[in-house]
Amino acid sequence: MRLRLQVIGCPRRALALLDAPRPDCPDCHGEGGVHHDYGDETGEYAGTHWYPCDCSTPWCVVLLPLPRLPHMPRHRAHSDPWSDEPPF
Repeated sequence: MRLRLQVIGCPRRALALLDAPRPDCPDCHGEGGVHHDYGDETGEYAGTHWYPCDCSTPWCVVLLPLPRLPHMPRHRAHSDPWSDEPPF
């Protein structure tokens, strides 16, 4: 088991401890799974399947919930108080 820290966002932002795939895995080459493209009846691209590799597990432990970032209001352009033009 190779552990790593990662910020996850589902359902709330948190710092989590995850199992990382082996970087020297001959099957997935360290990606954690194998991507397989497939087509429809006419041979056109229809999507991609992802098959997880045995070198990593979907294991996750939330260590610390992170606070939500405050919503920053949009800043208005600075207007000249001595201008005689309307604000629009």
